[in-house]
Amino acid sequence: MLKRRILSLLWQNSSEIRSMARITYLNSFSAPNALEILANCPEHEVVRISGDDPIERSFETLGRAHAYQCVGARDEVPVSLRVGTEFLSRAPELLVVSASGSGVDVFDLDACTAAGVLAVNQAGANAQSVAEHALAMMIGVQRAITRADRVLRSGWQGSRLEFMGTDLAGKTVGIVGIGNIGTRLARICSGGFGATVLATDPLVKASDIERRGAQSATFDELLQHADIVSVHTPLTSDTRGLFDADTFNRMKEGAVFINTARGSIHDEDALADALACGHLGGAGLDVWAVEPPQPDHRLMQMENVIATPHVAGCTSDSLHNMAEHAATQLLDIFSGKPAARPVNPAVLPRFKERYVQIFGESDGI
Repeated sequence: MLKRRILSLLWQNSSEIRSMARITYLNSFSAPNALEILANCPEHEVVRISGDDPIERSFETLGRAHAYQCVGARDEVPVSLRVGTEFLSRAPELLVVSASGSGVDVFDLDACTAAGVLAVNQAGANAQSVAEHALAMMIGVQRAITRADRVLRSGWQGSRLEFMGTDLAGKTVGIVGIGNIGTRLARICSGGFGATVLATDPLVKASDIERRGAQSATFDELLQHADIVSVHTPLTSDTRGLFDADTFNRMKEGAVFINTARGSIHDEDALADALACGHLGGAGLDVWAVEPPQPDHRLMQMENVIATPHVAGCTSDSLHNMAEHAATQLLDIFSGKPAARPVNPAVLPRFKERYVQIFGESDGI
């Protein structure tokens, strides 16, 4: 009661609302600058937990936490530290869960909403890096760059025509999901290479797609016309398995498939079949159903596949941006400002109620 009274008095006498929040993060932020930013507001308690710690020790901290920050990739977070119904039941004061990037695979959003917990991400912080990686894969597959590198190092003495590729200029690029990353890629491909860019996104109006640098198309139209299909959608119940055998069969013959979003959006066996029979011309894959994939994975054995281990967003620039976005957004939330990047906005009324219950009256959220 005394703490709440003190906070109420502080709020009444200051235009900036501040809460003494307990912020817990798993292992590390994406870059050290996050802790430097948080240190500028020493009224908040910032505590690290380790994925290697006994789970009971972790929940001694999480049970008191108001915010939980972790990486959004499911294979990098222990099952017991992924946010679901059981996790939330053991963290009764939790108000915010924050993912380090745009993906929120480790959060059960329905469970968060039911518990009144706001989920946020750092969408857009790594858009340039992921778009550049997707572009590099497009060109790399079309020009057989990795295959040429491997055989040259092994003593190749053949004809250069073995590696004859095609230009990106003048091709049709299909973008599935035109959010921050898809928009950046559309503008690079159209403005820098003169490619025709088609995009499909059920959450974006046709007029907005055009403003983002692409021509609006249905999913079927995109598959039929695109020389390259690049995936930039979150993993949801609607997108899981979106690219299956039927989808790959509907793609243009010789087309290239690129996925830098999430592995489970495409069926790996179906993709391998489409490549093996020659229907598709190649693939660039940064994401996998199980990460990292095993060396004997079918797709890893194919010369027309470029494989990387979920590193599209891992540049020093993007990691710095993600850390800054994450720390700043948490500080904004606990100073009473609206979250910049809410993932489950339907929770906001309940979240505000819980915020006031925990910290006292606030007119800033």
